[in-house]
Amino acid sequence: MTAASLEPYRVVAFNTAHDSENKIHDNDTARRFGFAGGLVPGVDVYGYMTHLPVMRWGRAWLERGTAECRFYKPVYDGDAATVTATDSGADGGLELVLESRGEICASGRATLPDIASTPPALADFAGVPERPTRPAADEMSLPVDSWLGLAPYPVTPEMAARYLAESHETATLYAEAGLVHPRDILRCCNFVLSRNVQLGPWIHTGSRVQHFAAAAVSSTLSARARITGNYEKKGHQFVELDALVVADERVPVARVSHIAIYRPRQLAAA
Repeated sequence: MTAASLEPYRVVAFNTAHDSENKIHDNDTARRFGFAGGLVPGVDVYGYMTHLPVMRWGRAWLERGTAECRFYKPVYDGDAATVTATDSGADGGLELVLESRGEICASGRATLPDIASTPPALADFAGVPERPTRPAADEMSLPVDSWLGLAPYPVTPEMAARYLAESHETATLYAEAGLVHPRDILRCCNFVLSRNVQLGPWIHTGSRVQHFAAAAVSSTLSARARITGNYEKKGHQFVELDALVVADERVPVARVSHIAIYRPRQLAAA
């Protein structure tokens, strides 16, 4: 199947994080930051983008595929979003674009390598516990080369079914095979940050993902992350993570390079 045979994927966006601790998803707070309303989480926008790779390659993409995503403009609750794919060249990959309100809001790329990548050894990613108390997120609490941990939590059938319903996901693979959606794999990388430091409104800006295995619903997910960057750019303070998402504390599911603005310039100027 080529990109030309993939129909554009159209979905009505839903803000799954209205009640999140991250108030960038709250209408009033987001408006104070200059947005039209609460932002649909980046992991959900990524989830919409993954529909076309799954339609092209099926379960194999969840087991050994790659993905990249960058977020440029917000997607809002109730907005129509359209994902399109074009062929990206010799590697047979897909170039992905998500548009909403007449603007390109996100772009990305997905591939299915012929040979599966060897996952890193668990021992290469320090298995540290979640911090018992969360300090404020800053340069001292998120130093480069330090490690963050995420305690394992179950992806219950109820949780998985709720996400499929809220996201209007039409791919039948997840429910039929009992597989965790790639959105939930990426969300672990948000959790490994937010459950170790106190954050104000913050924004996920992009990720790069290498899958190693499909995770089953009812398994547990956890993450081990090394902080690879903490820097200022255009007034925003960014953090970068190199994270390994693990199922049942023993199976590497994905390695993710994860980037977020943890202190937006609007907060720095306040």
